[in-house]
Amino acid sequence: MSTKTLLLDGQTLRIDDVVAVAYAQPHEFEFELTLEARSRVARARQAVEDFVAQRRVVYGITTGFGAFCNRVIDPEQTAQLQRNIVMSHAVGVGRPLETPVVRAMMLIRANTLAKGHSGCRQTVIDLLLRMLERGVHPVIPRQGSLGASGDLAPLAHMALVLIGLGEAELGGQVLAGDVALAAADLAPLDLQAKEGLALTNGTTLMAALGALAVVEAENVAAVADLAGCLSLEALHGTPTAFDARLQAVRPHPRAVECAASLRRLLDGSTFVRDVHAAGVAGQGDSISEPQDPYTLRCIPQVHGACHDAVAYARWVVEIELNAATDNPLIFIDEHTGQVDVLSGGNFHGEPLAIAFDYLGLAITELGNMAERRL
Repeated sequence: MSTKTLLLDGQTLRIDDVVAVAYAQPHEFEFELTLEARSRVARARQAVEDFVAQRRVVYGITTGFGAFCNRVIDPEQTAQLQRNIVMSHAVGVGRPLETPVVRAMMLIRANTLAKGHSGCRQTVIDLLLRMLERGVHPVIPRQGSLGASGDLAPLAHMALVLIGLGEAELGGQVLAGDVALAAADLAPLDLQAKEGLALTNGTTLMAALGALAVVEAENVAAVADLAGCLSLEALHGTPTAFDARLQAVRPHPRAVECAASLRRLLDGSTFVRDVHAAGVAGQGDSISEPQDPYTLRCIPQVHGACHDAVAYARWVVEIELNAATDNPLIFIDEHTGQVDVLSGGNFHGEPLAIAFDYLGLAITELGNMAERRL
C-alpha cells in the first residue's frame, strides 16, 4: 500500500480530504505542515511565551477560565492549569464515537491549530498527526458537547491521550492512553501555556460529523433523483413536468439542475408516457391522466430544494474546516510585528447547527417523497 502525503496549512483543507483520512487505514497517510504554517505557529507560540514572561493579563494564558478569569495564575502553575482544563472537561458519556469520526476530529483539530492563531507549540500538532498516522484513536464518548462553547468534552477526551491519560484504540484493542502511545513509539506531552485551551475549545466534533454527513447526504440526494426516475417509469408517468421551460419561469438553480438531470436520466426511456401523443379526444372518451401525482410531478421542486440544503451544508462545513475556533486568538501584523490577542466567540456552534438542522429537514423530505411514491 503506497502512502499518501497530505499537507496542512490551516486554509485549504476540504471535505473530501477529511472523508479520505477518516476512512483510511493506519499508515495510509502521512501529514506535514507547510513551511508557512510552521512559521505562523512558531510566531504565535513565541507571543504566548512572551505573555507569560511579561505577566501580561491574557485570558486563559495568564488567568483562570470562566468564573476565574479575574484570577491571575503564577507562571509556575501554568502547566498545571492547562492539564487541569483537559482533565476537568473530560466528562463525556455514552457509547464511543466511531473511529472515522475520531480520525476526522484529529485531522480537523490539527489543521485548526496549524492556522497559527491558537498559540500552541509545533510539537502538539505533530503528536496529534503522528497518532493519526499510526492509528492511535482516542476513545471519545459521543455525548457531552453542547456547542455553545464548542465541543469541550469530546475534545478534552481526545486531548487526554496526548498527555498520557484516557483511553485509545490501537489495532482493535482499547488501551490506556500512555500504553497506546508507547505501543506506537510515541511519548505523551506536558502541556504548556494556552495548549490545553487550544486543544479543547472549538467546533471540531461538529465539523467532523458535518463533513461525513455532507458526503452521505450528497450520495442520498443523487440516489433520490435516480429512484424518482425509476418510480416514474414503474408508474408509467410523464416527464413533461421536467420541461426546461417550466423551470425557467421559476429559476431556483438547484431545481433547474435537478430537472435537467432527470431529463438526461429519462432520455430515450420507453417506460414513460407522452401526454401530447393522444391527439384530440371526444366528449366522454376515456383518456390517460394528463398529469402525474405530486411526488412524481414535483421532483425538481422538492429535490431541488433539498439539493440546496446539502450544498449550503457543504459551504458552511468547508469554511469551518479552515477556521480558528478557540479563544482567545493571537494576531500578528505581518508588517509591523504588532501582537494582539483578542477574546471572542469563534467557538460557538450556531453556524453549523443551523446548517445541520436545514440538512436534516432536507434529507427527511427526500424520504417523505420516496415513501409516498411507494
